[in-house]
Order: sequence, then C-alpha cells, then structure tokens
Amino acid sequence: MTDAADGTIRVASPAGRWIVLTTVLGSSMALLDSTVINVALPRIGEDLDTDLAALQWTVNAYMLTLAGLILLGGALGDRFGRRRVFVIGVVWFAVASLLCGLAPNAAVLIASRALQGVGGALLTPGSLALIQASFHPDDRARAVGLWSGLGGVGAAVGPFVGGWLVDGPGWRWVFLLNLPLAAVCLPVALRHVPESRDPEAHGRFDVLGAALAALALALVTYALIEVPVQGASAPVLGAAIGGVLLGVAFVQVERHRADPMVPPSIFASRQFTAVNIVTFCVYAALGGFFFLSAIQLQVVAGYSALGAGTALLPTTVLMLLFSASAGDLGRRIGPRIPLTVGPLLAAAGMLLMLRVGPGASLSSYLQDVLPAVLVLGIGMVVLVAPLTATVLAAVDTGRAGLASGINNAAARAAGLLAVAALPLLAGMGPEAYRDAGEFAATFRRAMPMCAGLLVAGSVIAWWTVRTTPEATRACRPECTTHCGVTAPPLEPARQTAGRAGGT
Repeated sequence: MTDAADGTIRVASPAGRWIVLTTVLGSSMALLDSTVINVALPRIGEDLDTDLAALQWTVNAYMLTLAGLILLGGALGDRFGRRRVFVIGVVWFAVASLLCGLAPNAAVLIASRALQGVGGALLTPGSLALIQASFHPDDRARAVGLWSGLGGVGAAVGPFVGGWLVDGPGWRWVFLLNLPLAAVCLPVALRHVPESRDPEAHGRFDVLGAALAALALALVTYALIEVPVQGASAPVLGAAIGGVLLGVAFVQVERHRADPMVPPSIFASRQFTAVNIVTFCVYAALGGFFFLSAIQLQVVAGYSALGAGTALLPTTVLMLLFSASAGDLGRRIGPRIPLTVGPLLAAAGMLLMLRVGPGASLSSYLQDVLPAVLVLGIGMVVLVAPLTATVLAAVDTGRAGLASGINNAAARAAGLLAVAALPLLAGMGPEAYRDAGEFAATFRRAMPMCAGLLVAGSVIAWWTVRTTPEATRACRPECTTHCGVTAPPLEPARQTAGRAGGT
C-alpha cells in the first residue's frame, strides 16, 4: 500500500511507470468499447434477431449513463478518494462487460450497456485526476503526454481488434476483452497508485441534478428512437414532453442550488458557451457518421467487420500523428480559423462517403472510402485540439476540470441524440440495416444532415470565437494535456477530471 499522493512522483521512477500503466489500462477499457461497438452492430443484430432501435439503444444506453453521470463521478473521486472511485469504476465496468458478453437477448445487453456507462463515469474522470494529483508538477505534462499517446494507440488499434474479434470468436469478445484488462489494472492500482483527495471538497453532491439530466436525455432519446416504430403514440409523446420538462427542471435546479453540478455562472463566458455549442454540433455529426458508416460499409459495401474497422482507421491515425502540431498551430494563430476550417473539411469528408456503394474491393476502397476518411481525418486534426484548448482557456484555471467535464458531457450527449435522431430524420425503418438498398438510400439522406451540422458549427465558430492567439493561453508548446492526442473519435477531450457537484 502506498502513502497518500503528494505530487512528488517522477515519471521515470517505478511508481510513476505503474501509475501511467494503470491509468492507461483503465481509460482504455472505456475507450475501446466506445470505438469498436459500431463495427459489431450488424452482427449483434443478426445474432440476437433484433431491429435497428435495439442497435441504437446498444450504443445509446452506454452514452446515456456516461454523459449523465460523468461530472458526478469526478466529484465522488475528489471527495472520497480518486483511487478508490477509480478502482470501483474498473470493477463495475468489468462486471457490466461480463454481463454484456453473456447477454441472451437485446434487453439484457442494453441494460448491461447502461451499467457499463455508470462504471465509465466512475473510472474515466479518475484516470487523469490520478496523474494530476500524483506526479511532480515538472513531470505532469510528460505523464499526460504518455497517457494521451498510449491511449491514442489504443484508439487506433481498437476498431482493428474489434473487427477481428467480431469476425473471429464473435462480438461477445468485444466486451469480454475488458476482463483481462481489469485483471491487470486492479492489483496494480491497489498496490502502486497512491490515494488522493481534494482537501477543499465540501458541500452536498448534486445527485438531483445528475438524475434530472440523465432522465431528460433518456426520455428524449426514447421518443426519438421509438417514433419510427410506434408513431406519435401516447408513450412517445409523453416521453418527449416529459424529457423537455425534466430538462427545464434541471436548469432551474442548477440555478438555485448552492452547490450545482453545472454552475450557471460558468456560462457567463461567451467564449465557453459558444465553443460548447460548436462541440455539440461537431460531435453530433461525428456520432451519427461513425454509427451509420460502420453499418454502411458492412451491409451495403460488403465489408467484413474487420474490413469496416480498418477502413475507418486513417481518421484516428491522422489524429494520433498530427494533433500536437494542430494544437500548436491553433495556439499561434488563434482558434477562430481552425474551428471554422476544421468542420468544413470534416463535412467535405462526410459528403465524399456518399460515393461508397456496393462492391467491396481494394480499388473501390482507394477511390471511394480512403479519400473520404482522409479528408474527414484532416478536418478532425485541424479541429479537435484547438477546440479542447479553447474550452479550457475560456474559464479560470481553477475551473478547468469542471469546464472539461461539461465539454465532455456535451459531446457525449450530442452523439447520443444524433444516434437517436438521424435514423428518424433519414426515414430509416426498423429493419433497414438488413436491406442493402434501403440502408443505402437512407445513408444518402443522412450524410448531408451530418455535414450540415458541421457547417453550422463552423458558422457559429466564425461569428463567436475570438481571433486572438491568447484565446488558447492555457497551452504551452510542450503541453500535450490540451494540444496532444486528446480526442480519438467519439472520445472528446479525454480530460474529465475536475471539481463538480459541490466539490
């Protein structure tokens, strides 16, 4: 057992290497499941004989609980011990992963995915918080760089490994793979990672706010997913109205609580508010794109699960290689141009995906898929690191953790709503993923919608984001916390540690 963390551990020491290993393994568990699940969806639907709505819930149940509880998870770690909450999160996530892998039907799988999200909300904020609390100030940037870089490698190989598992032993191993990761992570964390708390943590936890936010998202998501099946029935309309009312109640509760989970005062920064709106537009588009593209490649183009995962790999590889340079560029020229140009490039990449059709071959990949994912990847490289840095720089340093958590939650909520709404808006029927012709037709309607969200984000950034380089003053040339490989697809910022909910 180690002593309490005092911020003196060095990266090069044995203790430092153990901490980096533990936090990378823990965060990689949550990251892998969020990046590989889309590749497995067609096989899950076939094996469990379920419809498109169940596949949407398979993705959204995880994002729902994660987005709704991630700020509360960071607050629990600050109060009760970051290592303790991190370890609980790893155990919770591993048990939920086992339930996912053994699920006999779609209902059990969806419920288990929701439990996975709860575990992710506990362990994800703790991974970076442990690094920030344990390492010497001079080594923190290097430690976070190692954490981000190794996590980026995991994100890059995730779809490849996931596709191989789906085509080989089966989709259940996408979830069961978390068990050996947890088996390594737990004893290392208990033996080698020091405990740490925030001595200034006080007040009550905003459980009511977290519950209202999660329930509002759940009801709106239910209404969007069930409309194609049930139409404007009483349950659907009731869920939609209830979700809106709970959302209003959440805002009122946060405005009047002494210790809110999301302090309204943080939105007094016009820059912070604007960039979070841009974040919502961008990650709604990306969430919809990766959900639908993985199915399009398999159902329409005839790719295997491994082929589909590998086909989309260049976007993550480009981010892994060039995000640091993009962050440095954004710091020198200011965020306005990257946040305007990046979404436009990503939108162009999504429109290029309209060329993807029947007939999987190397030549068709080189002509149709590769140009699309390369342009999309370049847009994400230009966009993501400056977006993260601008969010953090828009508030006082003491609220950077809270700002990052809010931005992360906004991005996840955006992806959640996009996966729920896009099939409805594109006219995708419950059995569309089983029919190549029907899915291809709705995919052609959905991609311009995703591109339109990116264009909207670009316009908002152009009109609202400051042009001065000082807008990213929080970053230094060596700082990989903000400018490094911070956000593989569907994992924005990866910096959710911070004080929230009365801490």
